[in-house]
Amino acid sequence: MATHQIRKSLTYSQAIEVWKLRAEGWFQHNIAAKFGVNPARVNDVLKERKHVGSRTSAGAI
Repeated sequence: MATHQIRKSLTYSQAIEVWKLRAEGWFQHNIAAKFGVNPARVNDVLKERKHVGSRTSAGAI
């Protein structure tokens, strides 16, 4: 059975990518799987609890 490494957090540049993927219509759990993080980490970005300003940097206002 393959083991996958789960990362604990996203970087600022990954947070920008999260916003872009969400704007394209990706679901949070799919974005989380792409980056290998818990879906709660993606939600932290989208609720702007983490990486404040990444939304503006992504152009997803």
